[in-house]
Amino acid sequence: MTKAKQLYIFIVSFFVFLPTLLFSQTAIIKGIITDKNNKPIELANITIEGTKTGTTTGKTGNYKLTIPAGKKVKITVSFVGYEKSSTIVQLKAGETKRIDIKITAISTNLPGFEVRDEKLRTESLVRLSPRDVKVAPSISGGVEAIIKTLPGVSSNNELSSQYSVRGGNFDENLVYVNGIEIYRPYLVTAGQQEGLSFVNPALVSSILFSAGGFGAQYGDKMSSVLDIKYIKPVRFGGTVAGSFLGGELSLHGTAAKNKFTYLLGARYKTNTYLLKSLDTKGNYKPNFFDFQSLFTYKFNKKWDVSLLGYYSRNKYKVIPTSRETNFGTIQEVYRFKVYFDGAEIDNYNTYQSAITLAFHPNNFTDLKLIASAYSTNESETYDIQGQYWIGQVENSSGDKESGKVVQTSGVGTYLQHARNSFIANVFTLKHTGTYADENHFLRWGLKYQYQTVNDKVREWEMTDSAGYTLPNPTDNPGTSNPFNPDFELSQFVSGHNQLQINRFLGFVSNEWKFKLKNEDKITFTGGLRGFYWDFGNEFLLSPRINLSYKPHKKPNLVFRFATGVYYQPPFYREMRNMDATINYNIKSQRSIHFILGSDYRFQVWNRPFMLTTELYYKKLDNLIPYEVDNVRIRYFANQTAKGYATGIDMKIYGEFVKGIDSWITLSVMKTAEDVLNDFYYNYYNAKGEKIVSGITTDTQVADSVRVEPGYIPRPTDRRVNFSIYFQDYIPNHPSYKVHLRLLYGTGIPFGAPNTQRYLQTFRMPDYRRVDIGFSKQFIGSNTQFKHKNPLQHIRSMWLSLEVFNLFQIYNTISYIWIKDVHNRQFAVPNYLTPRLLNLKLAVEF
Repeated sequence: MTKAKQLYIFIVSFFVFLPTLLFSQTAIIKGIITDKNNKPIELANITIEGTKTGTTTGKTGNYKLTIPAGKKVKITVSFVGYEKSSTIVQLKAGETKRIDIKITAISTNLPGFEVRDEKLRTESLVRLSPRDVKVAPSISGGVEAIIKTLPGVSSNNELSSQYSVRGGNFDENLVYVNGIEIYRPYLVTAGQQEGLSFVNPALVSSILFSAGGFGAQYGDKMSSVLDIKYIKPVRFGGTVAGSFLGGELSLHGTAAKNKFTYLLGARYKTNTYLLKSLDTKGNYKPNFFDFQSLFTYKFNKKWDVSLLGYYSRNKYKVIPTSRETNFGTIQEVYRFKVYFDGAEIDNYNTYQSAITLAFHPNNFTDLKLIASAYSTNESETYDIQGQYWIGQVENSSGDKESGKVVQTSGVGTYLQHARNSFIANVFTLKHTGTYADENHFLRWGLKYQYQTVNDKVREWEMTDSAGYTLPNPTDNPGTSNPFNPDFELSQFVSGHNQLQINRFLGFVSNEWKFKLKNEDKITFTGGLRGFYWDFGNEFLLSPRINLSYKPHKKPNLVFRFATGVYYQPPFYREMRNMDATINYNIKSQRSIHFILGSDYRFQVWNRPFMLTTELYYKKLDNLIPYEVDNVRIRYFANQTAKGYATGIDMKIYGEFVKGIDSWITLSVMKTAEDVLNDFYYNYYNAKGEKIVSGITTDTQVADSVRVEPGYIPRPTDRRVNFSIYFQDYIPNHPSYKVHLRLLYGTGIPFGAPNTQRYLQTFRMPDYRRVDIGFSKQFIGSNTQFKHKNPLQHIRSMWLSLEVFNLFQIYNTISYIWIKDVHNRQFAVPNYLTPRLLNLKLAVEF
């Protein structure tokens, strides 16, 4: 046989027997992937670790995978919302083996978003997932973006992190980070000036929120509590992220045999990109930066100490040039045009630190001593002149002048000036403790706080309409002795206030658990909070009760009732009148909560869901009336009101898409107040016809009738609030995800400046907004790299494209009020941001 013929036979034989040879070097595993309740998991990923070989499960959870034979192979099963499961197999060539695998949900009841464990189900608290905070599309970003989608919570400003809860205002919300109370800036007047909120999402490990009925351990505000805990590092890691709106970097790790841990976070934000889309054009130079650190040292099993530090530098500078806004109705459209001169420069510098000494004498007791300091130094300076005109726009589609101004309705100039500064310092020393056993959970605490405030305000506004300054006296042509009054500014405020306040408080609460003869469970929590402050010379007691009932035969159902007294002593803002004077006789506001709620867990499409419902009524006393302009709250400190807030909150959440969480909320509410001793007179002629109305005077004349306005809507009276947070992914490709955030709220009341509260009952247009994000995860838990590849240290890397204000809806945040010489007022809306795009890259290592 020739060599050529031998080569030919070898080649033919090789290709004929190749499939058999290949088959003989492989084996097959097959089976079903289920959860702990033996329910099949569809679209679970089964991979051979260290390779790109894998498959996904079918509708019945079944799978089939070819693996290498003759060696040990590590098989990994993963699915969104579940812990990874791995097993090692070694099969002979051609062997087939059945391997059924059970995987466990990351959260025992619901993945991701909100998990009310058995303890939280008995309280008025919900737990949120920090993971959802990082991916939710939002301009302001942060934890607050998720908070705004919860029932009872409303917001009409995407540029701000502030929110109102069940009829309360921004000043009525408590925020804690590691047990330290956080304060909001004082001089900020608009959302675009606000900068970064204190909470850094990259550092967060736990989020608890309560919309009312919270326990005695939480402080002296009337509406809500946001309780944040930062990460406790166990290894080295961090995050780095960047987008059109800024960037962030965080690091965490351990040292000294894990006795020492550190947590560092720095963020930079600039919203120039957003502000350039507003109606007011100009040179915007916002610059926001903050840095946070948390160091912990564990001396032994019983003692540890931690140090929290925070520095924030927020600078907002704008040189406006022009503005053009169309407003009115479909039948009657107006155009407001302004040309500006001048500039505004605002600075907000904040420092906060806290040192915590913790002692754990045994497995049941935790004791803490916390010393903290807070300091803010804020300034607001502007000199802005605006020359404006208002014209009626032709809106007939067939007219050649369509879209043009065809009639001038008013012209004028306004000049605004401010030199305001605010310095506040708060020093706090407090002790807290807990004791827990099988049937009790005891909490207690004592706190002393010393506060100083140095507030300087000087601002004024001059308005000139068609050559006449406003206010303008009535002309009397032909008189030989015309009235020549002194020159007056339309608004002038000046003052300098310095305060020193001491506050003392303490609380105690205990939780009792009972099991009835029929195995039904009752949990009762009772607490008492005491407070004294020397400025108001008030000693206040706040009893609080929470009761829950869980029937044994229906363990998926829990009923709750909570009630309590919630006092809110003024910090400073509530004390200052519109004219910058201080009300030295001011007292604490009070809210009495009554809340009836339930949680019901159920299954749909073999997926877990939970329906939460709460009915509430809040009786409000000794209220301090206020008005809201954008995010600026100004109080009528010399007035007092009584009021109420009542409504219902509903929420359904769970796996609308298998393995990933979403939720829908609906809130219906009404809140109103009655300002005490407010009234006005209506005047009538001899025929009984009303000729003049709304006159405020201390003296009643014969032809007048005194009118008391009674209850009027509070500035936060949003009757209906609806929100959706929805997540989805592409089947068989879970690394491609969609995140949608929808907010809808009916209009809130507003009124003209420098008017009585009972006149401020107009309604803004409804707030409607949809933000959506599309993300691709390039590196995840299933990604494998070779040993020398530097990318092996990256745990996660994803790129997202966010579309803000998807439907290009122009929402109104406030109004600018313009008068002509005839004292006619025009309310020109200030619109929020239009549709915008944002690209974000985030890496975790």
